[in-house]
Amino acid sequence: MAFESKIRPIYWENGISKMLDQTIIPYEYKYVDITSGQQMFDAIRNMIVRGAPAIGIAGAQGIVLYAQEGVNNFSNIDKFKNWLMEKTDYMATSRPTAVNLMWACEEQKKIIKNSTSNIEGLIKELTEKAIEIEKDDIERCKKIGDYGAEVVPKGATILTHCNAGALATGGYGTALGVVRSAYAKDNTIKVFADETRPRQQGARLTTFELVMDKIPVTLITDGMCSYFMNKGMIDMVVVGADRIAANGDTANKIGTYTVAIAAKYHNIPFYIAAPLSTIDISIKSGKEIPIEERSHEEVTHINGKRICAEGVNIINPGFDVTPHELIAGIITEKGILRPDYNKSIVDVFKG
Repeated sequence: MAFESKIRPIYWENGISKMLDQTIIPYEYKYVDITSGQQMFDAIRNMIVRGAPAIGIAGAQGIVLYAQEGVNNFSNIDKFKNWLMEKTDYMATSRPTAVNLMWACEEQKKIIKNSTSNIEGLIKELTEKAIEIEKDDIERCKKIGDYGAEVVPKGATILTHCNAGALATGGYGTALGVVRSAYAKDNTIKVFADETRPRQQGARLTTFELVMDKIPVTLITDGMCSYFMNKGMIDMVVVGADRIAANGDTANKIGTYTVAIAAKYHNIPFYIAAPLSTIDISIKSGKEIPIEERSHEEVTHINGKRICAEGVNIINPGFDVTPHELIAGIITEKGILRPDYNKSIVDVFKG
């Protein structure tokens, strides 16, 4: 049984992308209209939309926006396709770590390459694909939620890091999809959300979602997880993912690796929840995953106010990689993958 979230972070309507501005939550709940390809590129880069599956949806819609812009500049379908291929490759560079973006852009490139339609027909095909990716993501997340709920003990308290909920997907969530599905079966389920510095996605977004859906949530700071694990107050950890290597190594928001180490020490199961589109079988291990270096101001400032001395050195990786040895299972829409991940990942892609 699926828990229906009220949140829809991104959708296509009348030739434009309607996007919930996640940079202003929880202060405002406002949709913005994304009407051009460059606007979409900037929205992804600036994290108006964020979360690997949602970024993929946004990228697919961004290709449609580029196509709509180019329709008046080309009469030759081959030249139009070549131009659009270049724009699709450009869109894929807006965030380098989340593989769902590259996957969605590749899906649109298949349409561009294989279409036998005229320019207007091609745009229609790209639009249909973008809408399909959005709807398909919601269904995938509900399946992830249902599989994940099977391993949630009755009355469990689940710790999650960053936001892998409706706001990070088409509207249901991966890690929070597990929470929603588990809560639909057992309303004694509770959540601990850590704040997730430096952009506070746990504090700003995860708590916002769960309060809206009336699921009990407690906010803790990033450094508190070991304390509560030691007290026996956390039963399992479920987080999302931005890219999973063929051996199960998983890139997720910075700080995830720290949580996984603490969970291992305290014998608490640590799960990844992600669609198969997040698994990149082209890379053997997490060492090959590119890690995005983000603005230093994310660390030096909170809500626009400086919190440290001028002149301090800053390093701000947006993600870290959790080694597969720390992961109890990867919850996907096809079931829960278990170690040895080199085998279980290959098997699930074989079908």
